[in-house]
Amino acid sequence: MLPLLVALLLAAAPIAPAAPTPVATPPGLVDVAGRLPDAVLDIRYATADNFVGRPLYPVARCLLLPEAAARLERAAVALRGRGFRLLLFDCYRPLSVQRALWKAMPKRGFVADPATGSHHNRAAAVDLALADLAGAPLEMPTGFDDFGPAARAWATDGVSARARRHRALLRDAMTAAGFTVNPVEWWHFDAPGAAALPLLDLPLDGEQGAGAGPAKAGPWP
Repeated sequence: MLPLLVALLLAAAPIAPAAPTPVATPPGLVDVAGRLPDAVLDIRYATADNFVGRPLYPVARCLLLPEAAARLERAAVALRGRGFRLLLFDCYRPLSVQRALWKAMPKRGFVADPATGSHHNRAAAVDLALADLAGAPLEMPTGFDDFGPAARAWATDGVSARARRHRALLRDAMTAAGFTVNPVEWWHFDAPGAAALPLLDLPLDGEQGAGAGPAKAGPWP
């Protein structure tokens, strides 16, 4: 009788859900979420909320070269002390996705030609904004990937005083960490030495594709 009762109790017990399979990180890159657990991830190319109108990434994650991630961490620490968190839109972007963006908007100055690539394709650029300590986005000059004149890094027309202040706080923290701002995109920052780095087409889920080698660091000052 007792074995039967035990068997019935085991059968009635709820089955614990399987633990999610960890997503591998491509060799040579680091997952920024591990270094900045308070960063707000709003990876737009993993959603349909981007100028292409459809998801282009299989997962929403921010990957960078270790040196770039360390600089981003420095900026985050400085901003955290002033009551802000980082809101991340895009980091490493596979070259295959760059080709899709170029197909949708083949216009230099708005989208980098995949023939020369973006610093995102080198895992040495990050698109970001500010959030408050609760994670709510703060007012910025424009939305992400806005192609209008107010998106320029020093635009004033149509940009509120509060948005200019937030933009300046972000820019000051990022440049103090060694990044440079893209003059036509207030949200885009490049790590130093990015132009000398190779273009990468490593998948974001870490599964090695044909011809894809590990990311290599370049001449970091």
